[in-house]
Amino acid sequence: MTTGVLRNPDFLRFISSHVANELGANISRVALPLVAVLVLHAGPAEVGLLSALQTTAFLLIGLPAGVWVDRMRKRRVMMASDLARFVLLGSIPLAAELGLLSIGMLFVVALLAGVSQVFNDVADQTYLPELVSTGQLSDGNAKLEVVRSSSFLAGPAIGGALVQLLGAPRTLVTTALGALASVLFLGSIKVADKPPAVTEPTPLLHGIREGLAYLWQDRLMRMFVASTAAINLCLSAVLGLSVLFLADVVRLAPGMIGLLLMSGGVGGLVGGLTAGPLTRRFGTARMTWLAAVVGSPFGLLMPLTQADWRMVCFAITSMALSWSAALMNVGQITYRQTVTPEHLLGRVNASVRFVAWGIMALGALLGGLVAQRIGVREALWVFMTGRLVAFLPLVFSPLPRMRDFGELQARS
Repeated sequence: MTTGVLRNPDFLRFISSHVANELGANISRVALPLVAVLVLHAGPAEVGLLSALQTTAFLLIGLPAGVWVDRMRKRRVMMASDLARFVLLGSIPLAAELGLLSIGMLFVVALLAGVSQVFNDVADQTYLPELVSTGQLSDGNAKLEVVRSSSFLAGPAIGGALVQLLGAPRTLVTTALGALASVLFLGSIKVADKPPAVTEPTPLLHGIREGLAYLWQDRLMRMFVASTAAINLCLSAVLGLSVLFLADVVRLAPGMIGLLLMSGGVGGLVGGLTAGPLTRRFGTARMTWLAAVVGSPFGLLMPLTQADWRMVCFAITSMALSWSAALMNVGQITYRQTVTPEHLLGRVNASVRFVAWGIMALGALLGGLVAQRIGVREALWVFMTGRLVAFLPLVFSPLPRMRDFGELQARS
């Protein structure tokens, strides 16, 4: 129920923390690679490695993080993670001013900020059911998706403008301030931080196995993860090359780069805003399936981008794939939050992130290596072709035969 969610003051504070965090993160999506490209003159392999390091933490500590988050108060975890990101990202403009900035420092900051983000993301998806009722989870997730998409829309444009005005390193100050603002909003939530559902610590490996086992035995969740992992492998390669593609191959100015990168937010915003109506019209499961199938072919337009009217190819691809991702995210996250027992939710979320997000590090690194060998535009053709067929695991799941997730009676 939309009005119920929006009338919840604590949900509004929670979503405000997302606004601050997501806007800062999407400004840095332009600024951080531009620091590497424009200030440190990094090549495709270095840009790919920088992008990979931002998600490597999901592979390094993704599974243990789920066990630890299940033992801790979720809001405190998010606040500590945001404070760590504030310090890490704020160190880049400071080092630039002192003449100490290097590509090695960017690598270290990207890795450590990624570690903080792992804990933040696992706690975040585990925390929402504490603030809203089960019946409001889909609407709450849709509202958060609108924030993510709106920030995705505005952040790159703001980032591109700030890079032209202030320079890439100083632009990262805004990202650090966004993380700090998120801490303040989270701290203002009135409802008490719920004690962890796990009262007796279990051995780390046993806790990890429990999360993975629950994920594996749920057939639909398993296929969601397989499809999302394939999508993320391809898109992380593309995203890692996007700034380099637009700056060095298409040869656009930073402001235009930011404008094109923000186009994806339009599709994501539309996806978040239409998730509710589409769910009511078609059902949650059909809405998710529709998004997976319809958005995929548009990826083949991106490599056609040129510095003329064909810039629209990049924009159309970004909008279509972001629309698809927004609806798929709302569907599968709501399903996971609904069917997973509270004491396992942190570990299951972490298990999903470990597989589906951890592979992004491989994709970003692979994207840089492939581009180094065959060229940036050619690499985009390779990975967008892979993205075209990434929804196929869902064909073999119960999803195409369902209208709503509640119809799945038996677990496989």
